[in-house]
Amino acid sequence: MKIKLFIIATCILLCGITEYGLSQQYFPEKNYWENKKPEDVGMNEKLLQKAIQYAQQNASKADKNLKKAHYQSAFGREPFGYPIGPMKQRGKPTGLVIKNGYIIAEWGEPERVDLTFSVAKSLVSATVGLGYDQGLIKSENDLVYPYMAPIIPYSSLQAQRNKADNLEEEDVFELFNTEHNRKITWDHLLRQTSDWEGTLWGKPDWADRPEKDSENWIDRERNEPGSVYEYNDTRVNVLALASMNIWRKALPVVLKENLMDKIGASDTWRWTGYENSFVIIDGQILQAVSGGSHWGGGMFINAYDQARFGLLTLKNGAWNGKQILSEEWIKKSLTPTSAQPTYGFMNYFLNTDKSLLPDAPESAFYHLGAGVNMIYVDKENDLVVVTRWLEGPHMNGFIKKVLESLNN
Repeated sequence: MKIKLFIIATCILLCGITEYGLSQQYFPEKNYWENKKPEDVGMNEKLLQKAIQYAQQNASKADKNLKKAHYQSAFGREPFGYPIGPMKQRGKPTGLVIKNGYIIAEWGEPERVDLTFSVAKSLVSATVGLGYDQGLIKSENDLVYPYMAPIIPYSSLQAQRNKADNLEEEDVFELFNTEHNRKITWDHLLRQTSDWEGTLWGKPDWADRPEKDSENWIDRERNEPGSVYEYNDTRVNVLALASMNIWRKALPVVLKENLMDKIGASDTWRWTGYENSFVIIDGQILQAVSGGSHWGGGMFINAYDQARFGLLTLKNGAWNGKQILSEEWIKKSLTPTSAQPTYGFMNYFLNTDKSLLPDAPESAFYHLGAGVNMIYVDKENDLVVVTRWLEGPHMNGFIKKVLESLNN
């Protein structure tokens, strides 16, 4: 009897037996992801199907031609609001439900590579986190400007320019050469509290989601870094360029080698920048990527690869016994911004006081992009949910229905 109890106890420790059977940590291999039935993980199939139907019935009504959708939105009416990066027609409503690491349900076109909009911001912050883990950044509280070299832009037109005719024009530019910008830390950029001032890739900081009072767009008094949260894509692109500056290589290469390949992501994702976002680093012409698709470009990716990234953050940066992003970095990413309690590092949206998703656990968070593109991460329920092209007001309703299918 003692031997049997010992064997059972050992199996519980090593295999992780729960009331629903084996729940040992599962991580999908590249090009393969194991499926399980809802009842295998304690979920109610009928209720889960209702959740999927809810997502399909409340799909985005925006034009599938994302160029048209852009110009029909507020973004297209912004000053300098024209796209300068590639866009593509999107697919139909799509999603995945991952429980205990396994695919429990999928719908739409999860294999389709589509723009993921601001989910790319989470990947920008991941490249900074990888740099932190590898010692390229000593502390996220360090000022950014001492890490920066002059930026050397590249364009075919520039190569043909006669410098004698442009004596007053700089051949390089600095990201942090103003009194205000020199006070900005990595933390401020990661939390979107920097109030960075300037223009990057032809997009002034004030032209992104500008205030109604146009008289204050350009000459307003700047907020002290860290004091005010403002969602701003120009400043996200500043962080992406700063990250590339410390890596001295293109961020898609950094992400592929240090993260995406290690979690078994497909070879179909592409991360792009803009038509004019090329720079020269160490004699190479490199494209600086964008942290979203506000002006085109950004991350083109399928739902399976989105889910893999979500699973990585669910597991505190670990993947199949290897630490890809440090637990320390994930913890920092999930720490609320003092100026915005529902935001950590970009683009970790936190369910503080259940204010974002009233029917989800307060510990849940999500990576969010327009569309809606959402990677919902729920450690309490060992759950990752990807939904694409859902109307924003129905995010909570959809997650509520998914959670209702648990333990029923």
